[in-house]
This record gives sequence, C-alpha cells and structure tokens, in this order.
Amino acid sequence: MSPAAESAQLRVAAPETDRAATPAAAAADSPVLATARRARIAATELAPLPRTPRDTALLAIADALEARVDEILAANAEDVARAREAGTSASIVDRLTLTPERVAAIASDVRDVVALPDPVGEVVRGSTLPNGLDLRQVRVPLGVVGIIYEARPNVTVDAAALCLKSGNAVLLRGSSSAHRSNTALVAVLRDAVAGAGLPADAVQLVPGESRESVHELMRARGLVDVLIPRGGAALIRTVVENSTVPVIETGVGNCHIYVDERADLDRAVEIVVTAKAERPSVCNSVETVLVHRAVADALLPRLLAALTEAGVTVHGDAAWGAAGAAAGVAVAEATDEDWAEEYLGPHLAAAVVPDLDAAVAHIRRWSSGHTEAILTADTAAARRFVSLVDSAAVMVNASTRFTDGGQFGFGAEIGISTQKLHARGPMGLPELTSTKYVVTGDGHTRG
Repeated sequence: MSPAAESAQLRVAAPETDRAATPAAAAADSPVLATARRARIAATELAPLPRTPRDTALLAIADALEARVDEILAANAEDVARAREAGTSASIVDRLTLTPERVAAIASDVRDVVALPDPVGEVVRGSTLPNGLDLRQVRVPLGVVGIIYEARPNVTVDAAALCLKSGNAVLLRGSSSAHRSNTALVAVLRDAVAGAGLPADAVQLVPGESRESVHELMRARGLVDVLIPRGGAALIRTVVENSTVPVIETGVGNCHIYVDERADLDRAVEIVVTAKAERPSVCNSVETVLVHRAVADALLPRLLAALTEAGVTVHGDAAWGAAGAAAGVAVAEATDEDWAEEYLGPHLAAAVVPDLDAAVAHIRRWSSGHTEAILTADTAAARRFVSLVDSAAVMVNASTRFTDGGQFGFGAEIGISTQKLHARGPMGLPELTSTKYVVTGDGHTRG
C-alpha cells in the first residue's frame, strides 16, 4: 500500500480514557502503550542531563550511521523494490530512497545538531519582582514526542537527533512502506545511544505496521506529550482531527511565487524553474506561479520554454494557454483543483494577475500557509506583500526552497509548522521545548 493510500484510509476509534501509570495498567498495555510507557521513563532520565552526554550520544549516532551504511542501504533497497512493484509514484520513491551520499548527509546533519546551542535551561525572560522574588522562565524538554510520518527514512534520524538534543524521548511511527529502513535505522540509533550511556528507550520505533498502531499512539494521552505528523494532507488532517494527544500541525506546502511588474525577469526564470524542478517532491517546492500582466508578454514564453525543458507540465489560465499555443507548448487548463494542489511532482499551476493585490487575494484563498515569495525590485511592493501575506515564511527575491531548518541555520528540522500556536515555520530545537517558571524567594509569604 502506498503511503498516501495508507494515510487516506486511517480511521480512528473512540478515544480511550487515560490510564494511570500503575503496575496493573502496565501489565494490560498493548505493545504500543508499553513502548510509550518506556519512553516516558526514558524521558524522565533524559530531562535533567547536561549537554555533554546528549552531544556524545549524537556523535555516536553519526559515526554509527556511517559505519553501518551497508546494513541500512540493504534494508532500504527492500523497501524501494516493494514500492516500485506496487506502482508507487516516482516522487514518493525518491523520498523513500537512501544512497551512500544521502546517509552521509544525514550523519553530517546530526553533527551539525551537536554544534547548535543547547536550548534546555535557557532563560527566556526573568526579573526580580518588587517584593524581592527572583523570577525566571526557563526552557525544559517537552517530554515524549511522537512523530508520525510517511516514506522518508531521513526523518527517522532527523527527529531522533533533534529530540535527543532537546532532552526529549522520541516515538517514531513511519509508514509501512519504509518499515525495513526505519527498523534498521532505529537499531543503529538505539545501539549508539545505549553505547553512549543514555537510555536506549529514548529512541523507539512504534511497533506494528497496521493503522491501529497509529490510532493507539494518538490515544496515548498522558504517556505522549505531543504528536507531530509529517506527510500528506490526509495523514495530517487525520492526526489533527482525531488525536487526543496535543498536535503540532506541519506543512502541506502549496507554495506560491509572485513575479511583480518590476521583477528581474532573468532571475525570475531561474528562481521559478529551480524552485519547481530541482526537487519537486519536497514541501517547499513552488506549486503555483503568479505573474503580473505588465510583464506577462515578455516572461511567459521564456518561462514556458524553460519549464518545458525541465520536464514540468504547466496548468495555466487563459493567458498561459494562449502563450503556450503561440509557442507550440501544451498548457493544461487550470481548475480549482490545480490552485489547491500540492503536486509534489513535475507540475505547476500558473496564472496572470492584474496587480499585487490580486496575487495576494489568490494566495489568501489557496495557500496552505507554508511559504510564499515575491520577486520584485520595488521595495514598497515587497513590504506590502510581506505585510499582507499570512504564511509561515515569506520570501523576497528568493526561492521558496529556502524554507528549511538547515537553510535557516537551525540544523535538521523536525518539521515545518503551518499553525500559529507554539511553533510556526521550520521547527528547530527551541520549538521542541516548553518552559517552566522558577521562582526563588527568601521565606516569602503572600498575605
């Protein structure tokens, strides 16, 4: 079953009430809840640890990934072969595939995380109150973080690294299509973590490949502190609507680029084509391009030629259709489904708009709130676009592809949040913490 089909078929039974952490409850646990309970114990051991043992474990993980790359690739090859036999789309197979170079890059990302500042214990704000009480708001780990994701085994390592760095235990539930890859990766991670002296149960793969294991994870309130879904719209919607565990909603990426009337057209062609064609299967690739009508006659033929050469099919409005007919390039007629679509493949929706406000109106209607970009030499137009567009990231004269934790200097990201509470945009280490207030007095009483 493809990851998209798997997520689309998720159905959730009525939530269970929370069960107390008693021996009787533990004895009655399913494998999923037993795993979550072990993660809870590991989280309490991780939380008070200083930075050094956590960084040591991460360095051990990076070394182990490189040392055991053949084992990892052998497991991944089985998943890729199954996916191809099942007729899985090329974009999903690309996300699923590991290579020696990709494993090396994943290990490098882990080392980058080691070099990042430790968020745990950071004082967010503090003061001495008029009554002499010392007040500090400090960052603390969330506790147990569950990640539900599809067909991207690199997420297994990224999530574990960021969670460990921020003092959290992590429960990893990837799609069945990547089960062999994830099993191999988690075995490597757990061995490295244990070898570094940290509890191995700080990193666990949620047992089971059925939908029920996902349902149980979503019902594990009291054992799991937060769930982060990473995948297609069906998966994210299912988790958001049915989980009794708090959820951080991450990003379906219907991203837009608006080419303003004062844009550098040479740069516009390069930015749009690379933002679409460089790696179309990722959530920060552009899905819709909007062009100001004042530059449409000059830009559309060039952009169509470049997109066609890059293997991209354009789904356009009447103006794009006319430009395609004149250039001998087939342009599919765009529908509402195209404006709403996250293609994750070599397709691009396109329209000509009368002005910046019309572009903003289109984005407001169809955007998923991930990333939008304006290409312009007009500073006033850029400021207006930035102020009017309400997305997690807004780019000025830059590709949507830069919305990424690594590109922002956060290290490997846990996801890109498109919600507005707690975290928004690429989620790095600070977004994997909560805060608590530490108040120190000298025998203070409140009368």
